[in-house]
Amino acid sequence: MKEILSRWYAKDSVKKILSSLISILIGLCVGALLVLITGIFKSTISGKGIWEGIRIVFLGILSTGRDANGALSWGLNASNLGNMLFRATPLIMTGLSVGVAYKTGLFNIGAPGQYLMGTMTSLAIALSIPSEVVPAWLIWIIAVLGAALAGALWGAIPGIVKAFFNINEVIACIMTNWIAANVVTWFFDGSGFCNVQEYGKTGYIYPTRYNNVATVKLGLDKLFAGSQVNGGIIFAILIAIGMYILINKTTLGYQLKACGSNRNAAKYAGIKDRRNIILSMAISGALAGVGAALYWLSGNTEFVWSTYQALPAVGFNGIPVALLALNNPIGVIFTGIFMAMLNIVGQQLTNLTAYNEYISDVIIAIIVYMAAFSLVIRVWLEGKSKKKAIAEESKEVTKKEEE
Repeated sequence: MKEILSRWYAKDSVKKILSSLISILIGLCVGALLVLITGIFKSTISGKGIWEGIRIVFLGILSTGRDANGALSWGLNASNLGNMLFRATPLIMTGLSVGVAYKTGLFNIGAPGQYLMGTMTSLAIALSIPSEVVPAWLIWIIAVLGAALAGALWGAIPGIVKAFFNINEVIACIMTNWIAANVVTWFFDGSGFCNVQEYGKTGYIYPTRYNNVATVKLGLDKLFAGSQVNGGIIFAILIAIGMYILINKTTLGYQLKACGSNRNAAKYAGIKDRRNIILSMAISGALAGVGAALYWLSGNTEFVWSTYQALPAVGFNGIPVALLALNNPIGVIFTGIFMAMLNIVGQQLTNLTAYNEYISDVIIAIIVYMAAFSLVIRVWLEGKSKKKAIAEESKEVTKKEEE
């Protein structure tokens, strides 16, 4: 058994997974420490309140509220679980967007802009084509495909300048992010999609349910009653599996990774490096665009159109999702769900305790910071395994000498 565990521990993939888990654990522990320190220095929070806050940090997804006596109650909360899956959908897609590009040697920090372009296109299509003329399900499909195309075109721009002018894709992505923010604001500012019927919400775009367009539930609304969950999470998981197959099991995936590993060597081997760089960024952009469509086409979400003031956090959160998953498309499914869970934990802290939800943002920030140091953690784990191997060898030598 000991030999099996040592062989298992010696695998590089195991060390990578452990480094990600350690990053998550450190983030949660720091979050609990912040809850403790805040509670000590805030007179309105009692010792019981501190303990409740710490428990919610680790187990908030299982909180069902408070019972008749005011004590925290625990169990499977269908609404929380459903909302977690709903929020995980765009995170999985933006995580895939960043991870797939990174697999091909590119750092796609342009997911927020690609997400915005997908948002604009999907909402414009979903709200402008009358569902009395075209079936709602067909409008939904056209909107998703339109979002994918818009995201792909926007992602291809940094790819083009990288391929032909060798301009760093990070710089190009940052510029296209803010251009997208202003384009989207300009478009909706001059459109008739602003929601003025519900309490004069001029800063919001109509939910797509106004045109009877909504993502199918696939029975998930019954399984997770009272939540926003829909079939989008299923589509996101299927896309993640498809990207895993594309990257690891196809000729195109091999060519994309070859260009990422060594562009000059790939070019020498006959691989079209420029085409693959542009294609990689286009695929990444399409994934982010589809993530936006799956979120905003749910039928019950309202988009704030003044996007020039701030870029969508979900685009940037795709970076830690990809980092924690080690850029593995299958791993992105789980890390996307985990990040969504932290959002629910933040809500629970606000609703059930005297703390605010920003503690969950700090936890995410710490996890992101530690994920960036995952290589250091991995080296530390490898150092421990080497020391253990040396100690075992010395024991064997000692035994042989004694014999």
